[in-house]
Amino acid sequence: MSDREFGGNDDLSLPKATVQKIITEILATNESESSITFARDARDLLIDCCVEFITLISSEANEIAEREAKKTIATEHIDKALKELGFPEYVREVLASAGEMKESLKVSFPTCYEEIETMYCGRREINADHILEQTREKKTSKMDQSGLTQEELLQQQQELFASATSKFHQGP
Repeated sequence: MSDREFGGNDDLSLPKATVQKIITEILATNESESSITFARDARDLLIDCCVEFITLISSEANEIAEREAKKTIATEHIDKALKELGFPEYVREVLASAGEMKESLKVSFPTCYEEIETMYCGRREINADHILEQTREKKTSKMDQSGLTQEELLQQQQELFASATSKFHQGP
């Protein structure tokens, strides 16, 4: 499968500096082969392969979630997608990474994590976006900031519409 099948977004990519850092760290762990370098075109090819792999796994996980009538792709959907696509050897590492992320969220946002755990009774994975939303201050809308009642705002809106209609009919 190609990303072209999923909307043709040629802008999909991974940050080159981050990928280069990962490659450098991996090459540094192989001390016996420390003289090996990674060519830029090889790095770019690796990035393309990673994007293709992510697209493949996420679309399969999406299909699994849809079959289960779920609106959120959870860890178990990624697990099933990896197995169904013939990558069972990655499941253990992916689940370990998910566990590390979950623990990191417990440390970073303990109150929100507890709320989510209580709300879902531990049956669903943590949604990081929800946690971040919970930690942000609630922003007031322009309507709230105006200090006007809904009736006053409606009156202003009607006056603006009337003025715009008048200007439109007068012409240039």
